[in-house]
Amino acid sequence: MDMPGYLRWILVNVVSCMVILGCGGSSSSDSTPPPTPTTPPPAPPPTPPPPMQLGNPIEGTIEIGSIAVDAVGFVQAPRTEDRVRGGGLNNPDTRIQYLRQVGERFFFNDTRGVLWVTDSEGSEPISYLDLREENVGFNADRFPQESGFMSFAFHPDFANDAAAGFGRFYTTFSATPDGNADFIEEASSVQESVLYEWSATDPMASVFAGERREMLRVGQFAPNHNVGTVTFNPTAELGDADYGMLYVSFGDGGNAHDPREHGQNPNSILGSIIRIDPLGGGDEASYGIPEDNPFADGADGLPEVWAYGLRHPQHYSWDTDDGRMFILDIGQNQIEEVNIGVAGGNYGWRIREGTFATAMGIDTNDSPGGVYERETDSLNLIYPVAQYDHDEGFAIGSGYVYRGSGLPNLVGMYVFTDIVRGRLFYIDTSSLEPDAPTTIFELDLTVDGEASSLADVAGHPNTSPGHAPYDQRVDLRLSTDAAGELYILSKGDGWIRKLQAR
Repeated sequence: MDMPGYLRWILVNVVSCMVILGCGGSSSSDSTPPPTPTTPPPAPPPTPPPPMQLGNPIEGTIEIGSIAVDAVGFVQAPRTEDRVRGGGLNNPDTRIQYLRQVGERFFFNDTRGVLWVTDSEGSEPISYLDLREENVGFNADRFPQESGFMSFAFHPDFANDAAAGFGRFYTTFSATPDGNADFIEEASSVQESVLYEWSATDPMASVFAGERREMLRVGQFAPNHNVGTVTFNPTAELGDADYGMLYVSFGDGGNAHDPREHGQNPNSILGSIIRIDPLGGGDEASYGIPEDNPFADGADGLPEVWAYGLRHPQHYSWDTDDGRMFILDIGQNQIEEVNIGVAGGNYGWRIREGTFATAMGIDTNDSPGGVYERETDSLNLIYPVAQYDHDEGFAIGSGYVYRGSGLPNLVGMYVFTDIVRGRLFYIDTSSLEPDAPTTIFELDLTVDGEASSLADVAGHPNTSPGHAPYDQRVDLRLSTDAAGELYILSKGDGWIRKLQAR
């Protein structure tokens, strides 16, 4: 009999489903594995933001501390004039730089070329030596750059007629190129930094008479960041390895940002402090190399170099109590430094400025100016024990650890200046650590008993183009006498003032 229609429809659909399911099922004879799931590759890490230049690298301000002093006039230097002056050059009364005591006499230099001498009463100074009148090629045409008669030092045996150093003293100054530089002759396009030894026939005479010899000459490609301080370690005693060894500082050569990369080159005399034996050259050389110099064998650096990685170390000194050496380094972009001296030390310029990185020391396309946070590094650099930025001053000057008796509250404090603004700062030296800058305070200062800033009392118009943005600059330096008392020297009015308690 015929199947009903609806049953026929159900049967057809059931058979169709079975066929479909059978075709779609797996077969034991099918050896093709199922496809392996794929994992998408990890997303690339986000691009780190570019390093950010720090507009105010050191937060806060330097406060006036609890130590009060009065600056009392000692002697005023005779006025001098720049020999060549052009538009926009500042012209202070003098360019006095350092004060040194020898016996009862006080000597001080004017970078325009004169070494003056006075007595302990501050009598009218007389000219002991005038480089402008000596046939040494003294270059007086580059002011107001850091040039001229920069520094002087008396041999520790200057007054000892039984010693080889009797009557000898040393000067550093800028000279007209003569084509015979001992170092970097190819750079002698502007001037040369020269070290001279002078031998006085009578060390007690009021005016120099005697012989001289050139010891060292360095080519300079710019008129700034040239030779700086020359001095001996006052803590070294007869028989010590450092007794009679002469230290001389050199800037990086100038023109901003160390364009020829002298700072990080221990084989360059620029950007360094050198140490030589001025009487140890024998018949063959003008000086000797101390055996304990860090690069004495010349394998890893210039034998003369004692420390390097410095931008403009115009000044350094020793604590006469514990013998530590303090090195000041003038900054480029933002940071002024106080450092502890270490033989063979690398102080980081031009890849570091203070405890910060420069654009040359990190991966950035920025222009060289400015400073940046630095990452942890393993470069074995020496970082400052104190620093300040350009909100507070413009160029760190000179400094000493106070070990006198007239200012008992100041004993053990390192006192230093800001050249341009004429500020006097101090730090406690009892617990200093590199890369952990200590707190800086400002001395509570009066001048001749009157509450006034040195900028008001001793400033002169700051008209030099491209320099610090202050209307008045003081050009302030600091020196010490044989008793450890402190004196400030201001180019603006030519006065040397002694610091006293108040």
